Amino acid sequence: MTTKPSDELLRRILRRPATFACVGMSTDPIRPSHYVGRYLSLKGFRVLSINPGHAGKRLFGETVAPDLDAIEEDVDILDVFRRPDMVPPVVAAALRRFPSLRCVWLQMGIVSAEAEAMCAEAGVPIIQDRCPKIEYQRLFGELRMGGFATGLISAKRPS
Repeated sequence: MTTKPSDELLRRILRRPATFACVGMSTDPIRPSHYVGRYLSLKGFRVLSINPGHAGKRLFGETVAPDLDAIEEDVDILDVFRRPDMVPPVVAAALRRFPSLRCVWLQMGIVSAEAEAMCAEAGVPIIQDRCPKIEYQRLFGELRMGGFATGLISAKRPS
């Protein structure tokens, strides 16, 4: 089970250049999916947004796709912002559609035993109940910028 992946696995995934397919991406800048996608794009990852309600709009320099089948290029990481009951068909489609998929990532609060079994059978790591933005910041020293785990008990900025 990779609900609690090692830091080594997370670093290996997040150090390599990658194309993320983010299912359930919002165009609303206050939605978590939007700021995660924006962050990843600012870190140099290519972010392909999937949302049938926003198909055709532009987000992070790319056109929003209605579904995974509309993506013509290969995807490295599937990042899912959907309810757990919606995850298995999305994961099945990604495993079928993208031969070089190297990771399935389910966002915070999302765990799916069925998707985990599919990924295990396909030999693709699955990370559940985690956020790539938070993990990137934690592993590469940026969490302090958001006020997390700084060890400081002060309202003053460090000098």
